[in-house]
Amino acid sequence: MASLHSIGDAAKQSGCTVQTIRYYERVGLIASPVRTSGNQRIYDADAVSHLAFIRHARALGFGLDAIRDLLGLSATPDRDCAQIDAIARTHLDAVRERISHLRALETELTRMIEACKNQTVSECRIVQVLSDHGMCASEH
Repeated sequence: MASLHSIGDAAKQSGCTVQTIRYYERVGLIASPVRTSGNQRIYDADAVSHLAFIRHARALGFGLDAIRDLLGLSATPDRDCAQIDAIARTHLDAVRERISHLRALETELTRMIEACKNQTVSECRIVQVLSDHGMCASEH
């Protein structure tokens, strides 16, 4: 007999919170589970595995739509994985763009702080730069 889990147990095993599991059910990311005669949700091992997959994908920054697509594609294990690869590559490109943006922010903030000589607020380089984007060294 397949192992069945309460929502609390499914949460512990997958690393998701109970509220998150309910949300994933509400938005259709996971199928609505079977319910007991007392109306409690019961999850099978596949559902717990899907929850762990979703949690890990979220930790890697994938959006819910991409995760939905990945779950759908993974349901047919014999198919070519080109679409999965494309989703991951698109996400990697977005991550690299965010990293580039964060590096530019880091550079600008470092420049502002280093230019500040702890003078009065009226002479503060940080306040001056924040007041005039044209004083920034680059677009960010």
